[in-house]
Amino acid sequence: MTDLLPHPFLFRFSIPVRRIAALPRPKPKLLELPDDCRLPDFGVFDAAPPFADVRVAWNEDGFGVSVRVDGKRHPPDCDPERPDESDSLSVWIDTRNTQSIHRASRFCHGFRFFPAGGGRTGNEPAARQMLISQAREDAPQVPADRLHVASQPDSTGYRLEAWLPAEALHGFDPETSPRLGFYYHVRDRELGEQFLTVGPEFPFRHDPSLWSTLELS
Repeated sequence: MTDLLPHPFLFRFSIPVRRIAALPRPKPKLLELPDDCRLPDFGVFDAAPPFADVRVAWNEDGFGVSVRVDGKRHPPDCDPERPDESDSLSVWIDTRNTQSIHRASRFCHGFRFFPAGGGRTGNEPAARQMLISQAREDAPQVPADRLHVASQPDSTGYRLEAWLPAEALHGFDPETSPRLGFYYHVRDRELGEQFLTVGPEFPFRHDPSLWSTLELS
């Protein structure tokens, strides 16, 4: 029976996340997260080689996430008006880590970040808050200009960094609620897709019970 299920589905993961006081960093830098902020590669359970290095960190002012994508031969292909067809990093965060619910609450947030496609020329990164389908209540919507994002392309890929200020995360209170529900999905038109745990055969986009736990240590 277990062979019919992806191996990460059989576990509930809880991941410690480092606190870094000096985030976000002054421009033109944003995060520059060190190696000990890297999330584990759970795809190893199903022999799925990763192409993206995803890192997270936090402090009392907000939450940061970055991705480094390697192995590309072409520039990122992004259009925020066509999000499901674009190279992007999507993250879901539940500031109450209520893993017993199957429909999102007002504490559940979805964001999508693009390494390009923004600005007047389309060469700048972009960020959008997503509505979570089938939610019991929607999280408050935050203006896109409050979502800080930076991107650095090179000959083999790109680095994409995003900072979510506390005001963008309804219920964010590390002192009284030091656990976050969390999930990510990296999409690349060249390299494919990478997921924190389970893939598209499960409704991770709207079911918080499928998300993992981040321990704000």
